[in-house]
Amino acid sequence: MAPLADARRAEAVGARLPPLLVAAERVASTVAQGVHGRRRVGQGDSFWQFRRFVAGDPIARIDWRQSAKSGRPVPEGWFIRETEWEAAQTVCLWRDASASMRWHSRAVPIEKRERADLLLLALASLLLRGGERVLLMRAGVRPVSGRGGLDRLAQDLTGEAAGDAGMPPPLPLPRHACVVLFGDFLSPLAEIQAAVGRLAAVPVTGYLLQILDPAETLLPYTGRIRFRGLEREGDTLIPRVEAVREAYARRLKAQQDGLAAICTAAGFGFGIHRTDHPPETALLALYAALGVR
Repeated sequence: MAPLADARRAEAVGARLPPLLVAAERVASTVAQGVHGRRRVGQGDSFWQFRRFVAGDPIARIDWRQSAKSGRPVPEGWFIRETEWEAAQTVCLWRDASASMRWHSRAVPIEKRERADLLLLALASLLLRGGERVLLMRAGVRPVSGRGGLDRLAQDLTGEAAGDAGMPPPLPLPRHACVVLFGDFLSPLAEIQAAVGRLAAVPVTGYLLQILDPAETLLPYTGRIRFRGLEREGDTLIPRVEAVREAYARRLKAQQDGLAAICTAAGFGFGIHRTDHPPETALLALYAALGVR
């Protein structure tokens, strides 16, 4: 029975993969039209740009030919020739695979995990186009590079079994890499702080994107509702949901404020995305934030 089960699982993964990749590439292509490459100043042979000389710049970096064209007196007319940093950075990506990510409300047909998969692969597509290496934070997985690496990354992602952990596992990561985490991050703040602190100590920089269903942000229900726990929390019966809506909003804001504080202390960025909003908006903000960092 095991081989049959494995074959069915492989068939299911294969059937899901092409539409997911097509959607991710479409989102990435849309965003790529509005952003510039993640070029950085540094040691390299590729010319990037000229900029004006400022006090403290080495004289050896002045481009005398370009400076002569300015016709300005020195040092106002001096220009520095900047080259592009050519060493590829490793960007480590992780998506929460816990049971809470497999939920969606009637307001949207998309599970939180589906949106996380889409954003992760779209971000990977942009990064690979820019010459970066991408590593899926999963045991036994190696970094990928080049456009062909996206297929392998997608296979590793869609072949991942659901897990109970709401935070990434402790894995050896390259020093000074960049980490991007996708999840709902509704776990206790102490657990999230411990995981983010462990990553920051590597050290790595990073970004945490909280993905929520609109019903989780608005609690639009009325009357007597039984809420079922997805991760062994048990069920909760609330006689009048509208009576607790304000308290719920305060509790969610406290969670998000806590997440923002944890990220700030670790030198991470933080963002929030709702599954009823366009994925391109979240990807553009995320990619821009990584470029700044």
